[in-house]
Amino acid sequence: MRICSLLPSATEIVLALGLGDHLVAVTHECDLPPGARPVPVITHSTVDHGTRGSREIHTHVTAAAHRGSSIYALDQELLERLDPDIVLTQELCDVCAVSYDQVAEAVHRLDAKVPGQRTVLSLEPKGLAGILDVIEQVGDVTGVPERSAALIRELKTRLDRVVAVAAGATTRPRVFAMEWLDPPYSAGHWVPEMIRLAGGHDAMSREGVPSVEVSWAQIAAYDPEIILLMPCSFSLERTLEELGRIALPIVWSRLAAVKAGRAYAVDAAVYFSRSGPSTIDGLEILGEIIHPELFPRRSSADAWRPLGAASGPLGR
Repeated sequence: MRICSLLPSATEIVLALGLGDHLVAVTHECDLPPGARPVPVITHSTVDHGTRGSREIHTHVTAAAHRGSSIYALDQELLERLDPDIVLTQELCDVCAVSYDQVAEAVHRLDAKVPGQRTVLSLEPKGLAGILDVIEQVGDVTGVPERSAALIRELKTRLDRVVAVAAGATTRPRVFAMEWLDPPYSAGHWVPEMIRLAGGHDAMSREGVPSVEVSWAQIAAYDPEIILLMPCSFSLERTLEELGRIALPIVWSRLAAVKAGRAYAVDAAVYFSRSGPSTIDGLEILGEIIHPELFPRRSSADAWRPLGAASGPLGR
């Protein structure tokens, strides 16, 4: 079995199912455990996320979308050389991973050159139940349904525990999860649901749909009691670095969350942007942040941190 994973969450699921030895290709954003055998990287981004700021990245992505072009490239020659029989991809977001149309075209060209039986599985979760369903689908297509069933039971038990503990909260604070910093975006897909299950409420976001751009005037009118900075695919370190770059509006310092010291940065790349098993870790992290009186901190120091005095220069 030769598995080509074209999104980080699929790689995470494959590893969680004990199938790492079957990976023949991963994306440039996939994480492999320390000591794991090297796996060829089959994609690259046309945007340098490491050096470009939020506004530059947003402008580049928006322009690419208007042109109908992709911000990701897939190595067709490497795909043909590796000849995978299972390709894991997605149709949910062209900004987060190689688009399904790109993958379909690449596999079509592969079939023409190297005929064979292949399975292309598109993963489309929009909420936590969908994430569990996706794990089941990967387990089925890779022939290990018993492993995926066991993993799902474990994750569901942890999810249910968070819900049960959060039910004891006496308040449901106003939360605003920022999925991009400049310009600000609300959270999308599974994140608003995670906030609700952890005992908060994010009225700026809608469950099961993509994130949308919002204005600072809207944020000020909402006046969140808790702010979560989780720019898509950014690590905690990268988020804090970006926060120091951008000019925050004057209204930032007047928000209830900032005045109360309840603005936080999280590792979005690992715990919130990817629809894999670590999403349940993200749910537990939200419990720690939203209701620390109910959820003693157990997550690592690099999972999240309060901003304190860490913020960019006040500007507009």
